[in-house]
Amino acid sequence: MTKKITGKTKLLGVIGHPVEHSLSPVIHNAAIAQLGLDYIYLPFPIEPQNLEVAIAGFAAVGVVGFSVTIPHKQAIIPLLSEITPLAQTIGAVNTVSRQNNQWVGTNTDIEGFIAPLQTTYKQDWSQKIAVILGNGGAARAVVAGCTQLGFAQIHVVGRNMQRLQEFRNSWSNSALADKFQVHQWEELPKLIPQANLLVNTTPIGMYPKVDESPLSVEEIANLPTGAIAYDLIYIPKPTQFLQQAEKQGAIAIDGLEMLVQQGVAALKIWLQQETLPVEVMRQALQNHLGLGK
Repeated sequence: MTKKITGKTKLLGVIGHPVEHSLSPVIHNAAIAQLGLDYIYLPFPIEPQNLEVAIAGFAAVGVVGFSVTIPHKQAIIPLLSEITPLAQTIGAVNTVSRQNNQWVGTNTDIEGFIAPLQTTYKQDWSQKIAVILGNGGAARAVVAGCTQLGFAQIHVVGRNMQRLQEFRNSWSNSALADKFQVHQWEELPKLIPQANLLVNTTPIGMYPKVDESPLSVEEIANLPTGAIAYDLIYIPKPTQFLQQAEKQGAIAIDGLEMLVQQGVAALKIWLQQETLPVEVMRQALQNHLGLGK
């Protein structure tokens, strides 16, 4: 049954460049259909130089809200009337909503990241140690998420000393500045044996380079049994990194759940609804990716 679109249908969407590979329409339209709401979620390819005029156009045609992906997550900030403290801390916006005729930006990546750690794998994190591989944009959401969960120690590991220092300094006027430490890759052998949560925020191991892993077999061999290995990548499923970690007796979480949960958090804001068909969203995504159950 095809959805009937009329002049009353409310608009949601995702902006990025390119955006045709975005999985957000799959997730959001599945939820909207299940809820029987008169909304549609569309992908909008917007080149960086057109961002400002596009956002003005969205306001003019009454767009209710939209997701923001690469390369606009930072560039959009000056075009918004308000951004939440959380988005401010991370320095990136992935969700925008129309409130009182103004654009308000937030970041649901943190909620997406911590969701499985707050529900399925819930525990007292205050005695635990998190080790985060990589120091790009995704690592920022993970640091904020681990802080929110109350980890005793958070270690960020990167290969490039200059980028690590920049990562460190970029938090200097944030409340999270003293919540984590940065380390060079060479220090991993002493960090991995202590890790209760090991997160890959790098693109290493992502399709098509499915045989790669950010860690060698020797490095991951020191991961404690029962630790959680969390890869933000979701194709392939599971990644080399997660396969290796599971062989060591670790619990594996992939990026698919984070993708679904950050979508859930965004829809809650746009639709002003607390209960969403999460399982339907998850299933739609798995079907789309040919993963079955």
